[in-house]
Amino acid sequence: MVVADLHAHTTRSDGSLTLDALPAVAADAGVSVVAITDHDRIQPSLDGPVTTRDGLTVVHGIELRVDAGDQRLDLLGYGVDTTDALVTECERIQHNRRERGRAIIDCVEEYLRVSLPVEPRAGLGRPHIASAVAEATDYSYQGAFDDLIGADCPCYVPREVPEFNRGRKLLADACGLVALAHPFRYRDTEAALARCADLDAVERWYPYDRPVDDGRVEAAIDRYDLVPTGGSDAHDEHLGVSGLDRAAWNRVRDAIV
Repeated sequence: MVVADLHAHTTRSDGSLTLDALPAVAADAGVSVVAITDHDRIQPSLDGPVTTRDGLTVVHGIELRVDAGDQRLDLLGYGVDTTDALVTECERIQHNRRERGRAIIDCVEEYLRVSLPVEPRAGLGRPHIASAVAEATDYSYQGAFDDLIGADCPCYVPREVPEFNRGRKLLADACGLVALAHPFRYRDTEAALARCADLDAVERWYPYDRPVDDGRVEAAIDRYDLVPTGGSDAHDEHLGVSGLDRAAWNRVRDAIV
């Protein structure tokens, strides 16, 4: 039974869930713990690493993309106690997100000769642009990624992200636990898991791109003495799709409080 969903996004990045709605949505899902892990942004409304809102335990988290050289990875920081260095880096990333978003929007509008109903802003991601493309053209949301703004597509623009060791240290200095997110989402899962030698944890349970009966994550947990974590990676209001049972959450909790 999932009691802790430790990977959820809000409207502060590319999710549809608001912080005010979070307790009710979690209650409907039967979840008693949720980690807010917005992309490259901390949540200013959370005033501690772990807080309570209307009976729901809320973990202040962050999902930070980093450059590991051979590929880009997503790191999850749990139990954020903000540092000046992390705040500064998040502000730099958000500035780059706005400029990158502007470049992608301009490219799509010129390429398709349309006007998109979206503006550059902090927290803007390609999902927002894909939704705008679907609203303004005959492309579907997924079609926008497949044909226009996905990697190697004509309107794709890469964004600037911190190098792995720098990003890991920024999170380690501010968070109680640093994890590799969704290891099977990367081009080279083996190389991604090898980076766990420098991390505290790894997502063991999540709802997609997971080979059946594949033992590589369990092997990495044993090899590097990692804390297993997990969550739905919710960008909508469907919590509890994946996550931790009580025993697994207790282990994470003990590491971050």
